[in-house]
Parts: sequence; structure tokens; C-alpha cells
Amino acid sequence: MSFVCGIITIPQITSFCKKKELYDMPNLRKVHTTNIPRMGGTCFMPCMIVAALLSVAVYRFNNDETLTISLWSFMFLVSIILVYTIGLIDDIVGVSPRIKFVVQILAASLMPFSGLYINNLYGFMGIETIPFCIGAPLTVFVIVFIDNALNLIDGIDGLAGGLSVLSLVGFLYCFQREGLFVYSVLIAGLIGVVVSFLYYNMYGGKNHKYKIFMGDSGSLTLGFMLAFLLVKFTMHNPNVMPFRSDSLLISFTLLIVPCFDVVRVILSRLYDRQPLFKADKRHIHHKLLRCGLSQHCALLSILGLQIAFVVVNVVLYSFLSINYIVLVDVLVFIAFNIVVDMFIKRVERVNV
Repeated sequence: MSFVCGIITIPQITSFCKKKELYDMPNLRKVHTTNIPRMGGTCFMPCMIVAALLSVAVYRFNNDETLTISLWSFMFLVSIILVYTIGLIDDIVGVSPRIKFVVQILAASLMPFSGLYINNLYGFMGIETIPFCIGAPLTVFVIVFIDNALNLIDGIDGLAGGLSVLSLVGFLYCFQREGLFVYSVLIAGLIGVVVSFLYYNMYGGKNHKYKIFMGDSGSLTLGFMLAFLLVKFTMHNPNVMPFRSDSLLISFTLLIVPCFDVVRVILSRLYDRQPLFKADKRHIHHKLLRCGLSQHCALLSILGLQIAFVVVNVVLYSFLSINYIVLVDVLVFIAFNIVVDMFIKRVERVNV
């Protein structure tokens, strides 16, 4: 249902953007060379919620079971509306990074104060249960970090959307396995509309005239949703689902590429004594393009890397603790970047 909604609404959004001249302008940091409509993500949350509400209504019509909405579920809706709204305003008139950051912190803070926070690290760094005074600020940091990580990796066609679909499919399996119906419906609804967006984002629709970017309204909404799902699945709450020692590892693995890439970029900026929030071309997709890959080849390489991390971590979980698995992940990511840097140097030597 959400896929159909996206297929219908995105061309209308594209036409509106062209009429109002709401474009993502090319510059030295960006890959595209022409003006592209930038509000494709405005349909993500509406399509997801409409599809979810109708699905839940059908479920209740066919079942006597009563579905209840917890406080943190309500607060999640308030939070994601805040993030969606600030992203939408930014796409239309522009918002300073400081204001967006403040709104993200405010939205993230509603989660622990409604009772939803990271309360267990499942043995990572030797830590198990953690108190609210530590879990609450950690939760806010994790949500804001993931939200910005997905926003920052949205640099080539299909990348943020493709990584989000992979993560959402993983979370859908996890929540469906635990029998959490409402969350599964929300996730499925978001997958549907993101897939429809990817069709227009990568191929432009019919006659290639509906090409569009998701904009901040899309990337911030996706990032916040994924961060919320990570916190929700990671939090140990025996009243909701049984204890699973792999909860943190699975959640971390599903978001590993955008998170690792942001950490690498921050460390490289610190090393070069550059401003942490300065826009540049250090992200993983920029590096792959410098190797000579096309946008689609770079996209497939990054998605393949994400899938490889999932497979490797699932296999390693039977043999190693979470600490060693994370160490392996870090070493693999470092090795991948070293190889990419070698190819970049080779290409640059040839061009010279």
C-alpha cells in the first residue's frame, strides 16, 4: 500500500518542486551537475503512517485482540513529526545546522524520558546492565548520531535509500520474530515507500522526467526511524520481548556502514585539523567515485559491503563475543578503505 502511495505521490511532488523551483543545486562537493528536485522524502512519513493505520484497522476488524499504544510509542510519533517538520522546512526555505541539531536533540530526548532507552550493552566492553543516568544521554547521543550519519551518507543516487531498505528489512525480520505487530507494520510501510522513491531517484520514472532527491525531510526521517528501531530492539524489557544476547550486535550491524563512515570522516578531519562539520568529499561514496567507479557501481559496492558485514557478523556470533566481532568489523572496514585509497592513488598517477 505504501509503495503504491509513493508511486502516485512522488511525481506530484516532483512537479510541485519544479513549479516552485525547489532544487538541490550542484556545487563542488556534490556529485550531480544539474538542478534536481529535492523533496522526495516528504512522502515517507505520510505514506508509512497511512498504510500502517489502514493495516492496523483491518487487523482489528478481523481480530478481537486489542492493540494498545505505549507512552514511548506516542512520544516516538511526536519525535518523528518534529524531525520530519524541521527537515521539510529546511527543504523549502533552509534551516541552519544549529537549529536542526537542537531539534534532533529535543526529539531524541523524548525517548528516554518516556521510558525507552538503552539499558543493556550485552557484554560489550564487559558492560551488561546500565542505569538510566547513563543510558538516557547515551540514547540521545546514539539517536542524533545515527540520524546525522544517514543524512551525511546521502550523496549519490540510491545510497541512503538502499542502505535504509537493507536495515529496515533486517529490523522487520527481528520485530516480526518477536511478534511486535504494530512495529512490523510501520517498518513494512516505510520499506514500501522508500522502494518507490528509489525507482524515481535512480531511474527518473517514465521518460526520466521525475528524478528526485529525498532531501532532509527524507534522510532525517529515515535516520530517526532507524535509530528508534535500534534503541527499541536493544532495550531489554521482559514485558515486551524475551532477553536476546544478540540484540545489540544485530542492531549495530544493520547500521554499520553509515556509522563507521561518519566516524572515519570525523577522525580524518581531526587528523588534518579541519572543522568537524565542514562539508567535503571524504565520504566512502566520494572515494569510490575517485577510483573511477560510476554512481551505480559505487552504490552496489557499498550495499555489498553492508551485506557482507551482516553475513560475517551472523557467522562470527557463533564463535566470538561481541567485543571481538566489533574488532573484526573495524579491521575489515579499515582494510577496505586502505584498498580503496590504493586504487585512488593508482588512478591519480595514471591521470597525471
